[in-house]
Amino acid sequence: MNRLLATAVSAAAAALLVAGGAASASAEPTDDATKQLCSRLTELRADNAKLRALDPASATKDQIEDAHDAVQDDWKAVAESTAQFNAAQRDAIKSAADNVKKTYEDLPGDTTAAQALTKITPDLQKLDTVVASAQSGLQCG
Repeated sequence: MNRLLATAVSAAAAALLVAGGAASASAEPTDDATKQLCSRLTELRADNAKLRALDPASATKDQIEDAHDAVQDDWKAVAESTAQFNAAQRDAIKSAADNVKKTYEDLPGDTTAAQALTKITPDLQKLDTVVASAQSGLQCG
């Protein structure tokens, strides 16, 4: 009886290990909330890249404002996500997004577009880095 029980327990444990290994080997998230979060993080990175890609020599303040607003809207969507992800990563994204917002809002009214982009770019780069890290941790495809 003990041998039968030990065999059954061993077989069940092996089955769980195989199933768990298959699930963790998946390169894409499987639940809808995580997929939605991955999509929102992708949008955040894309809009961040658009803002960083504006040409300081020709960008207008309105273009910068519109691109900044898109980044902030994307952050709000990420923050509202119901998906569970690493609290440190969520906090890092929040901090980086807040820094972008603060730097932008602290710009003097007479700041040129070129000056604004120069001032905000380091914060945008940090935001991109932490979002990429979160995407990696979530195994976003």
